[in-house]
Amino acid sequence: MNLNASVALVTGANRGIGKAFVEALHQAGVKRIYATARNLKALQDVVAIAPEKIIPIVLDVTNPDQIAQVSQQTPDVNLLINNAGVLGSGGFFAENSLETAQWEMSTNYFGTLYMIRTFAPILKQNEGGAIINLLSIASIVNVPVFASYSASKAALHSLTQGARAELAQQGTLVVGVFPGPVDTAMSEGVPLDKVPPIQIAQAALQAVEQGDEDVYPDPVSQQFFADIHQDPKAVEKQFAGMLPQ
Repeated sequence: MNLNASVALVTGANRGIGKAFVEALHQAGVKRIYATARNLKALQDVVAIAPEKIIPIVLDVTNPDQIAQVSQQTPDVNLLINNAGVLGSGGFFAENSLETAQWEMSTNYFGTLYMIRTFAPILKQNEGGAIINLLSIASIVNVPVFASYSASKAALHSLTQGARAELAQQGTLVVGVFPGPVDTAMSEGVPLDKVPPIQIAQAALQAVEQGDEDVYPDPVSQQFFADIHQDPKAVEKQFAGMLPQ
């Protein structure tokens, strides 16, 4: 896919990896970028990156009606980047664990499902295009300190595979990105080496250009998947030690 001819929409574009995606898209020379977030004011710094090509839009991915309205404003999108996500804390048996799980699943899984269902016909009209879903190594193994977050990302991994299968016939590339810890506010308390968000965004866009479906964008991710292929049970046991307080 030629990024120079692309029009992208990024969810959760106001900070972290979302903002990095906007920066990377601008560097790649895309024609137009729709940068979305729940609060328009939060996008001011993002728009300042390239005001001539970045269009800010209010979007809550848990609101299907709002997603439908946004899709009517963006009929030229051929690259959908599902970055918006939330992260709670505590295990499955914390006092508020059910509320946390519902919040995470509503955003991380159902929000992405709403986006894909709504924008798939638009991508089809625009010669197939591509979808990037931001996953995590926690999509593959549960991290108990973020138990329900891991579960929501596992659901998103399955959604990515299913959407890839169903959308192949219309020529839509579906890319799953599996970073380890990234240097953002969301992962502030994670005790592992972290990489800058721009590294994740650039690796994902390179995958789109090359037609790759799975992206392991950093050393932790690459080592994790090497270990998973060698001994998945050992990796499960390793992460099982990261228990909630």
